[in-house]
Amino acid sequence: MFGPFRLTTPLSGGLLWKIPWRLSRHQKYRHRERLRRIDLVISTLDTALARQGQTMKKVERWKADMPTEQEMLPKDKYTVFDRKIKTYRKGIHKVPKWTRVSQRLNPPGF
Repeated sequence: MFGPFRLTTPLSGGLLWKIPWRLSRHQKYRHRERLRRIDLVISTLDTALARQGQTMKKVERWKADMPTEQEMLPKDKYTVFDRKIKTYRKGIHKVPKWTRVSQRLNPPGF
């Protein structure tokens, strides 16, 4: 197209937002640190409640259901289940808000 609203070369060729297909080692490190910080918050909250002789349903459920960062397999740390993908797995960094939402559980067998 000609005129004032023509496409520029970068906009006309390929994806506008390019996301690499795998995490860099720095992203992996920061992701592991985030998981560890979440585990630390849960354990701190649990010990503080235990000192007061109280419990909280959500904290108990988190401890029962969610694995800690040490217990997770690398496959579960860095990828999540997605039924639309051929191998049923996609990189955690492709999930929207992946740094803010905890993705620790996947269906068994995948």
